[in-house]
Amino acid sequence: MVSTGIPLDTAAIISTALEGILYGFSVLMFMGTMWVSIYHKPSTNHPLALAAILLLILSTAHLVIDIIRLEDGFVKYRDTFPGGPVAFFQDISQPTFVTKNLIYALQTMIGDGVVIYRCYAVWQSLWVIILPSILWCGSSVAALIAPYYASQATGGNIYTNQTAQWITVLFVLTLSTNLISSGLLVYRIWMTERRVSANRATNGTMMPIVHVLIDAAIIYSAALFTILICFVCANNAQFIMLDMIMPIISIAFCMVLIRLTPRKITPSYFPTFSMEINERERRDSQQYPMKPLQVHVSQWIHNDGME
Repeated sequence: MVSTGIPLDTAAIISTALEGILYGFSVLMFMGTMWVSIYHKPSTNHPLALAAILLLILSTAHLVIDIIRLEDGFVKYRDTFPGGPVAFFQDISQPTFVTKNLIYALQTMIGDGVVIYRCYAVWQSLWVIILPSILWCGSSVAALIAPYYASQATGGNIYTNQTAQWITVLFVLTLSTNLISSGLLVYRIWMTERRVSANRATNGTMMPIVHVLIDAAIIYSAALFTILICFVCANNAQFIMLDMIMPIISIAFCMVLIRLTPRKITPSYFPTFSMEINERERRDSQQYPMKPLQVHVSQWIHNDGME
């Protein structure tokens, strides 16, 4: 299959520039996430804070490797690599290309794993996350196998190599995992909101949480779907989107944490909305038990001195 779209050397420049811009936003989002986590220390979820740190580290490493690839393609091997910069960026067996794809694999595994964790935190049921977990395992395998086949490539571009099959499987499974997990998460919150809205004593609502989760899912899913379409069509624009999705994953992740944490919904960041109204009443009754009321009546007699 012949690649279409912009030349690979041009795509490398554009993708690295756009990735750098989005990386700057992801750093700001990460700083906001850490500030919120420290300021609201009692409600900090340490595994999720660790996930945010790992996502930023992986995004940083990916950007550094892209910068190294630019230096190698346009400066170091400009006159010595057969075919020039275009052939250099087309060679998927380059160690830098394999490494950056391994980093993407880890970033995807963490991002999808967090989405599944959110789904479990809301449903509190392992049965619900069986399908997303299976899809996550499949995408993880594909994400690790694809760089291996890329490293073993002896020629041709990414669209004609066996790597293309595993990359296609990776994008399909990752997109499915994100859509299913996010759909289950939003559905659970929405159904719980409908169930408790009629009995709520205050004006609070969980719909802003739904909007935040939907926004994060749309950002991530739209980027994945664009990459999948470009890859299937053998369009080199997929290289641009693939580099951009690294900071996008971190941005979407931190966006949810920043928007939800200040609300202090529950001590674990992601609330368990499956709690019923009667359970809340039972908990309140245990916290404030009814006690017998003792009434003391005092009688006051006025004596005016008359018999």
